[in-house]
Amino acid sequence: MREIAFKYAIKNALKFGKARKDAVIKKVLGELPQLREKIKEVIKVCKEVVEEVNKLSYDEIIEKAQLLGITLEVKGKEFKLPPLPLAEEGKVVMRLAPFPSGPLHIGNARMVILNDEYVKMYKGKLLLVFDDTIGSEEKRLLPEAYDLILEGLEWLGVKFHKIYYKSDRLEIFYKYAKKLIEKGFAYVCECPVEVLRKNRKLGVECKCRSRSIEDNLEKFEEMLEGKFREGEAVVRLKTDMKHPDPAFRDRVLLRICEREHPRVGNKYIVWPLLEFSWAIDDHLLGITHILRGKDLVIEDRVEEFIWKVFGWPLIPFIHYGMLRIKEAKLSKSKARKAIEKGLLKGWKDPRTWSLQSLMERGIQPEALRNFIIKMGLSLADVEVPAEILYAENRKIIDPKANRYFCVFNPRKIRIKGLKAKEIKKKLHPNFPERGETVIKINPEAIYVEKEDFEKYKGKEVGLAYFCTIKLNEISEIVSLKVKFEVPKIHWVSEPFEEIKILMPNGEEITALAEPSIKNVKKGEIIQLFRVGFCRKADGIFYFSHP
Repeated sequence: MREIAFKYAIKNALKFGKARKDAVIKKVLGELPQLREKIKEVIKVCKEVVEEVNKLSYDEIIEKAQLLGITLEVKGKEFKLPPLPLAEEGKVVMRLAPFPSGPLHIGNARMVILNDEYVKMYKGKLLLVFDDTIGSEEKRLLPEAYDLILEGLEWLGVKFHKIYYKSDRLEIFYKYAKKLIEKGFAYVCECPVEVLRKNRKLGVECKCRSRSIEDNLEKFEEMLEGKFREGEAVVRLKTDMKHPDPAFRDRVLLRICEREHPRVGNKYIVWPLLEFSWAIDDHLLGITHILRGKDLVIEDRVEEFIWKVFGWPLIPFIHYGMLRIKEAKLSKSKARKAIEKGLLKGWKDPRTWSLQSLMERGIQPEALRNFIIKMGLSLADVEVPAEILYAENRKIIDPKANRYFCVFNPRKIRIKGLKAKEIKKKLHPNFPERGETVIKINPEAIYVEKEDFEKYKGKEVGLAYFCTIKLNEISEIVSLKVKFEVPKIHWVSEPFEEIKILMPNGEEITALAEPSIKNVKKGEIIQLFRVGFCRKADGIFYFSHP
């Protein structure tokens, strides 16, 4: 029974990363139904076996599977996005609208990838429109962000057909703002912000609302000429001040901002808000479908209101809920502030969760794309662990990553009665054609993980690819081969190579590695035996994930 349980535990762990007790019990009883009368014993044995298997590294699981003759064929489920409403092949036009306050963040990847996937699905066109109107002081435009965004899109494999900059289209927005005023659907308001908010909440019209069209046009020209200072006047949309949703009452469409713009300097001081600029551009640029987060529903209504005023056709909106990664704690604006204060090592710092940081860590763009597509278009807000992304990445990089020994927290031991020697270790257990590394062994100076030493002290362990010892400060040789049934640990011997590793939490550690690690090239992804994957950068390794 134990052998059968072990076989199914290995198979389950090979498929899912970890073995599950319930799955193993079910398989054992399926093969040996007579054991149902001894169910308590079956549960006990299966629990012990699953715990044993789940202590193994993935490499060890593969090794055991090969010895047991287990081959696994995983039939991948095909994930498809739902169809777009009223979409025709070859006629779909969608847009990416990044705000250049920094590089694309993992949170932006959903917007980018979903738009890209839909355009590919319908053989349509994708426009890149930098939404670079001046926003709040909290969300400042960064000159370098334009190039960082382009770099992120290239990494993701996103092909767009044309680039636009909102900052080049101010005169167009002014033209349509005047048309709204002329139609009686917009006016210049000089009320202080506090009064504006109070009136909106109470549904009270201010005195500015009753101005004539001529007076409003004159006031708007004065705004453009700089006769009003920041905060002294705004252009508001004239909706219904008794609308049941106070947020929809007379929304601000344009305001004055005197900050310098990274592309156009101080040429303009009147800037449109998001929903006004998009109401105009979504029509003029021929956008057929708008994909956005469900938090922007109020912006949808404003756009539709303006389209109806101008007699333009309505464009369908497709919404999705917020997707958060539990480990991605910093927003883009907070990350920018931390970088400016020197608390983070630039946008490649793994704590930023920017696309640049994911590149450095060795996260593959295909893994991120698969992760996003599998999340679909659900309206529910979800928070998922990074492990779901890592699982997608692991499928891609595991066959590519050569294996190396590396000890993070070294504990020195000696092996009694062993002479200096060397061993050969395959670069990848599944691809012997890649060759081997030669490791010289000094029995007087072998390093194991402190955690392994404390856990297995006085017990038999296998030094992977080498021998079996009874682990102590001065260890005894038990066998010159690694016993199948003992725990296997990684190790390093003198001479070793010191390497620096940047961890996902920003901690930089120094570790001891086998000498051949110095042959790893920049950009190469490797696996540190029993530890995890890393990517080589300039003078440092970025830790990817376990």
